[in-house]
Amino acid sequence: MNIHDYSPANPQALAIEATAESQRIDSLDVIRGVAVLGILLMNIVAMGLPVDAYSDPTVLGGATGWNLRVWFVNELFFEGTMRGLFSMLFGAGVMLFTTKKEAHGAGIELADSWYRRTIWLFIFGLVHAYILLWPWDILYSYGLLGMFLFPLRNVSPFRLTMLGTSLILAGTAVEVLDFSETLGRRSKAQQVEKMIGRGETPTGEQKNCLEAWNEEVEEWTSESPEELAEELAPMQAGYFSAFMVRAGQTWYAESMWHYGTNYFDVLSMMLIGMAAFRWRIFQAGRPNTFYVIMMLVGYGVGLPVNLWENSLLVSSNFGLIESGKVGLSHELGRVATTFGHIGLILLFCKSGALPFFQRALASVGRMALTNYIMHTVITTTVFVGFGQFGLWERHQLYYLVGAIWVFQLLFSPGWLRFFHFGPLEWLWRGLTYGKRPAMLKGKRAAPVS
Repeated sequence: MNIHDYSPANPQALAIEATAESQRIDSLDVIRGVAVLGILLMNIVAMGLPVDAYSDPTVLGGATGWNLRVWFVNELFFEGTMRGLFSMLFGAGVMLFTTKKEAHGAGIELADSWYRRTIWLFIFGLVHAYILLWPWDILYSYGLLGMFLFPLRNVSPFRLTMLGTSLILAGTAVEVLDFSETLGRRSKAQQVEKMIGRGETPTGEQKNCLEAWNEEVEEWTSESPEELAEELAPMQAGYFSAFMVRAGQTWYAESMWHYGTNYFDVLSMMLIGMAAFRWRIFQAGRPNTFYVIMMLVGYGVGLPVNLWENSLLVSSNFGLIESGKVGLSHELGRVATTFGHIGLILLFCKSGALPFFQRALASVGRMALTNYIMHTVITTTVFVGFGQFGLWERHQLYYLVGAIWVFQLLFSPGWLRFFHFGPLEWLWRGLTYGKRPAMLKGKRAAPVS
């Protein structure tokens, strides 16, 4: 059933309507549901612990026993891969948004709708980051990067893939340069240490090199209990105190981090996602053997790389040099594992197994924006509102993750039994198309007043 009922006498208006409920692609919704649930596995760490604990469990939250096991499994299977799924799906969404509308004759109105859509996503990201206190929000970046995608919608899938791959390689090249500079600083410091050991007097510049390296290593190592207590105190002192801390982190995430990382990490996967949609990969339109090969090759490359990285970090106690080495292979591991996940999920979709679970995942995916923001509302309430920030061990964070998963897998299909959209999806569509979509099933859309 099409929730919008406009006269065919106005084909241009019809051309830029939102995708009808009957036209949704179930496999896309299932992948999106997996991604939105899976992203919480990673985000929960920086939601409940200092951000440095995200990749280094020795900072806080425990680095032994179940705490280390949880870190190891997440880094092996999920680090960067859920973000990769989300980014690829966003790219696929560009094609889904534009293809049928252009076929129905949409012109400048289509561009107008797309850029309204991304601008509002950018604004949602600002609210999410600053007001709801999640500085590592992805909506801000998606809103900005999404503006690059519209002019590329008719580029061939092969060229989109090559462009995305080039961005990944460029990001890896930046990691190589950064790591070589780190090795250079260490080499200079070691030379000065050898001079001192031989009884020679280093120059002022050489002393500065040694001091700078020692400070860098000291900064990298875990903080003292006193320093940690000082860092945790404002996050446990209520909303306004936490707001000041998070605002500074948000400024960094939306400036230096965004421009230094997301164009290589996120935009690249968006472009590859556009190509994957054109090749009918996400629509489960390829033979089963295609997805089996995709899964086996993806996991066969990605998981050994991730395993090597994890083992190196653990054996070095998360050392500075070893972390730099991991950065060199990170993109290979995460991108390959992401493709492995896609192959596995689409085989699951095509199998028809556990239909009730597939429907629940698809419902979570249809309400991805609402569910993603809900993660932050719940965790900010728990960790900031109730002053729990930094008090839980890493493995304990996943009790909350499990509870949120169960709730959203039950809540989302229940909500969609009565409503066409999640609350934030309804708002986003209304702002995109300039019409108030019907919320209750059986209702028609109304113009925005």
